[in-house]
Amino acid sequence: MSYESDVLRDWYLLFHYGTPEEILADAGFDLAGLSKGCTRFPVATVEAANVTEPIGRALDIGCAVGRSTFELSKVADEVIGIDFSQSFVDVAEEVRSGKEPIYRRYSEMHLSEELKAQLPEGGKPEGVSFEQGDAMNLRADLGSFDLVHAANLLCRLPEPLRFLHRLSDLVNPGGTLVMATPATWMEEYTPAENAPKGRTLDFLQEHLADSFELREVSEIPFLIREHQRKFQLSTSQTSVWVRQ
Repeated sequence: MSYESDVLRDWYLLFHYGTPEEILADAGFDLAGLSKGCTRFPVATVEAANVTEPIGRALDIGCAVGRSTFELSKVADEVIGIDFSQSFVDVAEEVRSGKEPIYRRYSEMHLSEELKAQLPEGGKPEGVSFEQGDAMNLRADLGSFDLVHAANLLCRLPEPLRFLHRLSDLVNPGGTLVMATPATWMEEYTPAENAPKGRTLDFLQEHLADSFELREVSEIPFLIREHQRKFQLSTSQTSVWVRQ
């Protein structure tokens, strides 16, 4: 499905801004045993960075509809959110400006009700900007950052090494990189010759170790509702790195 489609935009707005009650409402099967964490993925991946003091600049690559970007603004003075989808960037900017865009939550794919995406409390939207961009070809004048966050991006890139090799320039010495990926490598996104030959974490170690030290690895669950009878339940291996 195209990342410019209205349906995918709706799914991601619910994924990012829906409450647990809104996401799980009228589910066609028992979800009571699920971890509550699976409904707060864009928050949890930012928390994984464990930033305890205010920082200057943060970059959210693959920001989708922007929730993680706003979470980063709680700890950073300036945050840039970049996504390949112009549709996602446009609606993230609507949220930033306080417009509370309307989206649809589906009971069946031909039946839906309207919800509003609201700006999360506690952030600094005045310090946030969004732009369309390609993680493999980021603009040269982005500068450097104290924290770079990339969630569920890596295994959707045709040439992931082009992104990985840029990171040493993007992260300040002593800065933090958060890399979250479900490692769902598929040839429709990444040709086999460009994908890892073994474990994704080993692939990251191989290409980041010259500039980054691995600090922590965890699994963060996430749940994407398509409609009340169909949910995507996954986990994203989240590795936290410190720039040397």
